[in-house]
Amino acid sequence: MEFQDRILKCSDCGAEFVFTAGEQLFFHEKQFKNDPKHCKQCKAKRVRGGSRVRPETRINCSQCGEETTVPFKPTQGRPVLCRVCFQQQQKQHPASEPSLAPQQLGTA
Repeated sequence: MEFQDRILKCSDCGAEFVFTAGEQLFFHEKQFKNDPKHCKQCKAKRVRGGSRVRPETRINCSQCGEETTVPFKPTQGRPVLCRVCFQQQQKQHPASEPSLAPQQLGTA
């Protein structure tokens, strides 16, 4: 199979970059289905842990009504809490402790 250099557009910065024939051969050998989406600079930034932009959504807390922001897009019908109310709820309902197995209860 013959590969030729292709020009792609980075989904992060919008710059054009070359997807070389050698890189295409590598992708083909590894059976990767998708072309790369990021230029080398943006990929390196991601690997280094460069700041990722998280979507901030303004909401009103379902419990106290205070306006705040959350780092996700809320799902319809699910309550969204501010940090204070969320932490209070976590204290009231800590993560369920591992339940005892029947043999530990003596009912095995």
